[in-house]
Amino acid sequence: MDPRAPHAAVADGLESFTDADAALARIQAIYDGSADTIRAGFDALAKGETQAPQAALYPYLGITVTAADLHLDARFAYGAAVDPGAYGTTLTRPALLADYYREQITLLLQNHRVPVYVGTSRRAIPLPFVIENSTADVTETQVREMTQYFSLPDLAVIDDTIANGTYLPSDGLPRPLSLFTAERVDYSIARLSHYTATAPKHFQRFVLLTNYQRYVDEFCAYAQREVANGETYDSFVEPGDVFTPNPRLTDLPASGTPLANLPQMPAYHLTRPDKLGITMINIGVGPSNAKTITDHLAVLRPHCWLMLGHCAGLRRSQFLGDYVLAHGYVRDDQVLDNDLPPFVPVPPIAEVQVALQQAVAKITGLEGADLKSRLRTGSVLTTDNRNWELRFKEIYARLNQSRAIAVDMESATIAANGFRFRVPYGTLLCVSDKPLHGEIKLRGMANAVYRERIAQHLEIGIETVDILRAEGVRKLHSRKLRSFDEPSFR
Repeated sequence: MDPRAPHAAVADGLESFTDADAALARIQAIYDGSADTIRAGFDALAKGETQAPQAALYPYLGITVTAADLHLDARFAYGAAVDPGAYGTTLTRPALLADYYREQITLLLQNHRVPVYVGTSRRAIPLPFVIENSTADVTETQVREMTQYFSLPDLAVIDDTIANGTYLPSDGLPRPLSLFTAERVDYSIARLSHYTATAPKHFQRFVLLTNYQRYVDEFCAYAQREVANGETYDSFVEPGDVFTPNPRLTDLPASGTPLANLPQMPAYHLTRPDKLGITMINIGVGPSNAKTITDHLAVLRPHCWLMLGHCAGLRRSQFLGDYVLAHGYVRDDQVLDNDLPPFVPVPPIAEVQVALQQAVAKITGLEGADLKSRLRTGSVLTTDNRNWELRFKEIYARLNQSRAIAVDMESATIAANGFRFRVPYGTLLCVSDKPLHGEIKLRGMANAVYRERIAQHLEIGIETVDILRAEGVRKLHSRKLRSFDEPSFR
């Protein structure tokens, strides 16, 4: 059988490549050509000119693997097909995702020693995923006309069935090569800009998530010190794409104007050229926000996301300001039940757990029994009810039977979505109250805890990233996050 045949059913102009850079160059050329077609057509329509609709299609990448081409290495969790067959995916934003695409293509070529195929898919690029500037000067009539000339997002094909493990490919067509189609990636990239008020290019592959603004304030102060005096990060980017350069590492000038009003989930980026810097996002309170932001972050393929926030302690032996290292999660948040059924376990990621504990020990200076006096490991129950204390009689059995040691509103959601999207995850919380034991969050008491703990807690999160980065990101991507029927791409 012609190895191109299954791909020819979904793509045209297929060319074979045995070099990742050459394949990526063709992907870039196809995408740029399509994007230019859309921009030119949009500009013409905005000027009142009409023209015939033109094809503006996503690039396609495929590979065909026979039984003789399987060279499985059990040490690695991704980068190879596990069964013979044809695999393919549409791709988008190659300039933004170049390092990720290059790594995945290189691994396919190395592991199977057969060429990859690049061509033009038959999936049209929707107009809003290319035109990012304001359309305030476009009339209502012109907006209606756009549907005649341009494709718009088709929600019937933008879904998470591949990531959810429920996708069933049609006979004779390639199986998925990636967790996300091009349209799904573009959809989330647009959403990230909306929710965080920062451009996608600034996002780093280590992400800290918090439910409290004071962590962000502390992170901003740390980031400003780093770009002023450090040698690790080349810039700091705040909402509105306010850019503060590190003059020792980049010649780019400062730019941007701070926003008068922050977006729903503002993001802050301490950047490195290799994208191994740190992005911090204040996701606010609740599992809905936690799911929303991680749904979209996942398409950028982070190496890890960590939750740093506050929780209610459930043990009398815990004190305000103690740390909770989650090694299990009770999913009482419900927001992911349709995508990841509640029966699915969400295991701890060993590499992240070890790094978090090492970071706590280093930053606090505590060891052995002394460390255990300030750090408790156990299960965290995540609820969708901020006033869960008022339903204590109903929730008592769940807390008792689960052996939970803390309650919050985000951690299980973030971990479950990490498991769902194959993104390593971890949780380190700080006890801010103990409502079951009468220690509620009084203003004066809380302020004292915050002053003493937030800076240290953030420092532990940053130290954890330093540890994981130093150990190598390939070690992070555990096989426990992968199924027996997985796309090859990480």
